[in-house]
Amino acid sequence: MRVELAYGRTWLPVELPDGITDVVTPKFIEGVPNEKEALREALRNPIGSAPVRELVKPGDTVAIVFCDGTRPMPSSRVLPPLLEELETVPDIEIILINALGTHRRNTPEELDQILGAEIARKYKIVQSYIGEQDAYVKVGVSKAGYDIRLRKEYVEADVRIVTGFIEPHFFAGFSGGPKLVAPGVASGDTIMNLHNADLIGDSRSVWGLSYREGNPLSQAIMEAARMCPPTYSLNVTLNRNHEITGVFAGDLEEAHQVGIEFVRKTAMQAVPEPYDIVITTNSGYPLDQNLYQTVKGMSAAARIVREGGVIIAAAECSDGYPNHGNYRDILLESPSMCHFLEHVREERYNITDRWQVQIQAMVQVKADVYLYTDGLTDEEVKAAHLKPCHDISALVKELVDERGGNVRICVLPEGPMTIPYVEE
Repeated sequence: MRVELAYGRTWLPVELPDGITDVVTPKFIEGVPNEKEALREALRNPIGSAPVRELVKPGDTVAIVFCDGTRPMPSSRVLPPLLEELETVPDIEIILINALGTHRRNTPEELDQILGAEIARKYKIVQSYIGEQDAYVKVGVSKAGYDIRLRKEYVEADVRIVTGFIEPHFFAGFSGGPKLVAPGVASGDTIMNLHNADLIGDSRSVWGLSYREGNPLSQAIMEAARMCPPTYSLNVTLNRNHEITGVFAGDLEEAHQVGIEFVRKTAMQAVPEPYDIVITTNSGYPLDQNLYQTVKGMSAAARIVREGGVIIAAAECSDGYPNHGNYRDILLESPSMCHFLEHVREERYNITDRWQVQIQAMVQVKADVYLYTDGLTDEEVKAAHLKPCHDISALVKELVDERGGNVRICVLPEGPMTIPYVEE
């Protein structure tokens, strides 16, 4: 059977054995007929909030948080209707804040692509880069006893608006909503505390479990967001074509929860038992632009692979590991993934990106992981403790021949856009 995998900006065809291969995808939802009208309707009839234009008064400073270039959020299509609503209020100052978390700054060219050239040039843009430590201010202390610090332009704004999209998330349960505040515009030390080894390693910090359902990491994120909450939240959901399928605007918690339930119905897919081989992706570009992000696709596959099974991940990795941040260095310095997990709570690993290696290691302790990519050499793949793959179809045939018997294969063509789980 022929299956097409989301890969880079296109699709990667693979041939897999008939009869023993299952394909698991999210329930496909058509994009809304008119995106601009759907956005305008949601902005004027929000969930648990007054319309956005009624929340802004003349002379206010308005901070709008948007997703960085590692996310498929269609900000260039979502922001114009929002800005049109706001610009009916006279004399306001609008600042756009790029929610980088621990990621690098986006280039001017990337900002043009993310926002659209017209918006990128019209408004002041602040990039919430954790290297600028003095640009963050304390807004409170968490129950765990650490300071919560957020970007000052966000904190000092009269009106704070977060924009994002909701999808399954591998340790926060779901993206969007409070994640645009923390880690989005949080300081490096705040992000480190929110992603500490105990929270990342907790069995409840998983796909599809929200803060209301006991996800401790999600609860820590929401606690931080509540200390300086957005005045208004605007989230969308997307299909595999990156078309908007739903708009959820209004109160941070109420609107996000409605969006979560929408995503849960489309993304969560049950399978009867674990598989011997799981083939996954990272949903194509921009999510698969580096190996760091591809850990999400591996994590999705790990939910349904048997102990000692095989995961094959296909990700273009056009941006390499990447070479910025600590992810690459931690991988290259670790003798093995088991060794890393044994030492993960040591002070030397109390650095950004440690959590991504921790999750990758948790996956690799459970299954062998192969990587099909054009962005990394075989040596670089091996240095990341992964096995290179140059032909997925041939590798699957080889693995099936080796194992014989009742081998079962599952394919996640859209990777972490699906939350697969084994039925109880």
